[in-house]
Amino acid sequence: MAIPNKDEFGGKWEQVKGTVKDKVGEATGDRELEAEGEIQNAEGETQETWGKVKRGVGETIDAVGDAISNAGKKVNR
Repeated sequence: MAIPNKDEFGGKWEQVKGTVKDKVGEATGDRELEAEGEIQNAEGETQETWGKVKRGVGETIDAVGDAISNAGKKVNR
């Protein structure tokens, strides 16, 4: 498994900040802060998912390249 990329880390961080805002908003009765936190959390989830998609595409490209390289080595034997 590859190392998570900056979008995955950034998305997680936004989710944490959003959750904190959401909970503080709930505790204080600040509906605006609560809604802002929920939105930030959702944006973080989207960013993290995008990062996972990018990583998956990169891993697939690497696997195809490895398969081509291995096939070429077998042909050249």
